[in-house]
Amino acid sequence: MHRKLSRSAFTLIELLVVIAIIAILIGLLLPAVQKVREAAARMKCSNNLKQIGTAFHNYHSSFERFPPGFNSNATTVDAVSQGPGWGWAAIILPQMEQENLFKQINMTQGIEASVHANVRTQVLNIYRCPSDSPSGDRFTVSGDSGAICEVAYANYVGVGGTFEVSAFPDTNTGIMIRDKSRRGFGFRVADITDGTSNTMHVTERQSKLSPQTTWVGAVTGTLVPPLNPAFEEEESHILCTTNTGVAADGRTPNNPLGHVEDASSFHTGGINVLMADGSVRFLRNTIPGPTWEALGTRNGGEVVSVD
Repeated sequence: MHRKLSRSAFTLIELLVVIAIIAILIGLLLPAVQKVREAAARMKCSNNLKQIGTAFHNYHSSFERFPPGFNSNATTVDAVSQGPGWGWAAIILPQMEQENLFKQINMTQGIEASVHANVRTQVLNIYRCPSDSPSGDRFTVSGDSGAICEVAYANYVGVGGTFEVSAFPDTNTGIMIRDKSRRGFGFRVADITDGTSNTMHVTERQSKLSPQTTWVGAVTGTLVPPLNPAFEEEESHILCTTNTGVAADGRTPNNPLGHVEDASSFHTGGINVLMADGSVRFLRNTIPGPTWEALGTRNGGEVVSVD
């Protein structure tokens, strides 16, 4: 006589309980996974900046000075840029192991020139923060007469100093100002009397707060629209350089004021900053305004203390 074997199975309630447990575990694990990803992205961003710092010092060893923020003619001091506009990140391409790309650039012709159509749209990951996710790898810059050209997006900008880089491209207080002679002007280590470990060289900007940043430089004639309608358009200089603002302005990292040229990132709590000595520091959003301003000057004589 055959005995009928009973088959066990999940009841609907048991199945729902299992699904609920799995959902809870995923909910608990997801933040941890995101933290690990962000930690890795922040480290990669830091490594990018360290490589840029090494390139700066190799450039200094060869030319006995750092590169300028960008190269552009001007009729008078702090006047409107007349081109060609190539920025610091383009100037150090040979030191960034991008010699072949550098050879495609004619530094006497403007970024917008047709001969540079391929160069200016090259996406270089070394100039991109992996935490950022811009709407596109390239964007179009425009001026009074409409669209000028398309350029590759980037995340790193040179620190021009305290004051608006649009208004003071030549006389600002930082390292990365304009070379209107195009003869290799740039500051020497000896010129940075505040100390290279106390002076910012390059910082981050993220796409949501500053959608127009590029490694190629200051495209002549560009007008960058503000995100905050209370502000005016910015000139081409902010495409590759930035300023700290005076302490009273409160323009510390990731501030809510809406200046498109200000430092920002998607890293939790702050930004990565390359110092002039080649080191990379993580500066908190809570950094005091006077300290933030002081770190942007090359010879302000301030006493700086950063935790």
